[in-house]
Amino acid sequence: MTGDARSGTAEVRGEFGVAASTHPLATECAVAVLEAGGNAFDAAVAAGFVLQVAEPDKCGPGGDVTMVCWSARDERAVSVCGQGVAPRAATIARYHDEGLDVVPGTGLLAAVVPGVFDAWMHVLARWGTRSVAEVLAPAIAHARAGIPASQPLVATVRMVEELFAAHWPTSAALWLRGGAAPAVGEVVRLPGVAATYERIVAEAQAAGPAREAQIDAARRAWSEGFVAEAIAAFSQKTAWLDTSGSPHTGLLDGEDLATWESTIEEPAVLDFGRYRVCKTGRWGQGPVFLQQLALLDALGIEAAPYGSAEYVHTIVEASKLAFADREAWYGDAEPDPALLGALLDPSYTRARAALVGERADEGFRPGEPVGRVPHLPAAARVFAETQGGASEGEAPRRPEGDTSHVDVADRFGNLVSATPSGGWLHSSPTIPDLGFCLTNRAQMFWLEPGLASSLVPRTRPRTTLSPSLAFRDGEPWLAFGTPGGDQQDQWSLAFFLAVVLGGLDLQEAVDAPAYQSEHFPSSFHPRDAHPNRLFVESRLPEDVVADLRRRGHDARPIGAWTLGRLSAVAREPDGTLRAAADARRSHGAAAGR
Repeated sequence: MTGDARSGTAEVRGEFGVAASTHPLATECAVAVLEAGGNAFDAAVAAGFVLQVAEPDKCGPGGDVTMVCWSARDERAVSVCGQGVAPRAATIARYHDEGLDVVPGTGLLAAVVPGVFDAWMHVLARWGTRSVAEVLAPAIAHARAGIPASQPLVATVRMVEELFAAHWPTSAALWLRGGAAPAVGEVVRLPGVAATYERIVAEAQAAGPAREAQIDAARRAWSEGFVAEAIAAFSQKTAWLDTSGSPHTGLLDGEDLATWESTIEEPAVLDFGRYRVCKTGRWGQGPVFLQQLALLDALGIEAAPYGSAEYVHTIVEASKLAFADREAWYGDAEPDPALLGALLDPSYTRARAALVGERADEGFRPGEPVGRVPHLPAAARVFAETQGGASEGEAPRRPEGDTSHVDVADRFGNLVSATPSGGWLHSSPTIPDLGFCLTNRAQMFWLEPGLASSLVPRTRPRTTLSPSLAFRDGEPWLAFGTPGGDQQDQWSLAFFLAVVLGGLDLQEAVDAPAYQSEHFPSSFHPRDAHPNRLFVESRLPEDVVADLRRRGHDARPIGAWTLGRLSAVAREPDGTLRAAADARRSHGAAAGR
């Protein structure tokens, strides 16, 4: 199971700096910032803002971001949380009063505090060197001049054009041309986004010449100034139709925005042979990656021939166990600080690994760390009733709106892996005074009390955003990640193992045939699950697929280049920098020198 690059794409190599992302304009921006003397943090921030303009169907100014980074100056790995929290007024009872048993997948009732802007500014202040004006300039320029509409962008607008035309006029005014979606290649401009960022730059510069003061002023303009005022007024003024089939106003207010800021935290870590992997905390799904690695280590995955049915089967079964634990134990509503350590404890892992057999497990089995009995959402409790669905060849479920990603490595030794998402053009109606819409991440809360990811005011939804950082022999080495919602920690795990066990280079590992299990409740509305379903790219050898079916997997081949949108950068001991990006379903690009 080799890389099988679809167009002869080669791994990018350099010594000055490299970047990889889900869109060439963002990659180009990151490299330009590096060329101008900026570091990896400056480059990632600027590229992150460009992604909001280049991929508005995948991320936006009103969205969220998580990051895992290595600061060469501080000699420290960090996790950055740009995942905003639920409003103070967002209670389970409030949603039940609206007749809802799940949070709508779109609209203002699904909105949480938008965290991406503050997180980018926080990183810029802590580790960057550029000014607010410098990192926003490329995004402003692209928003003013416009970019050619991509096929995925056009497909997204077409999907919601009737909703926009009939119910979301502010979005229709921005995205529809004569009542219809733009054509592929048609130039799309975002003047409202440009004007918002231009005003933030102006307010930042009015704070004086000091870079730090300007960044502080920009953060205040967002969380306490004109941006917060416009968000609060729009959220509470008008009821808008959402996926519930009824119109609702939002719950966000000015205090929600003013009292929240992004955080810099210690990452969750796990050692896997000569490697150490760093992920976000249990407030997101990041530790699923670590639990999978721990289980695979206990199961002796290195002895299975790379790409064989035994290899894929073992990975998939480990994923089922890790994602079952995610449903039971991950989320801000479960406050036990010792829980993550218990989930990664070797004795707990060995006991869980013993559940993996020769055949696919049709059950859903979270563990009992420190003797605690798991409490599952109804979607998992009625697991056996949710089977069925797609026929062979049907595309797997994907999170509404998808996501973007960017990785950067510089000559100074810094590494950044960032996954911006949310605030998709179809998340909620466009706020006309700002030119963008709000994230709908609250759909990841359960409207059942007592769960780890139950809706609780001022807590974070259990985000799927899951960037990764890895050390090799104690040295910071690899930054990588992918869009893909629940699949992020399956696709990125397959990539990582392809490099460290399969011996592939970064581009070969990105291009390797991919697979994904859907054996757990989705994090996205309507929270469906498909026990034992396993989608595999049709490039996976037929004998491997046949063997997986013999082992009991509902293995369903789909398009040859369908699963994943990975990117990665790496730093070798001699200073050589490497980068790779995925062209599946996107415009992924890697560059550097």
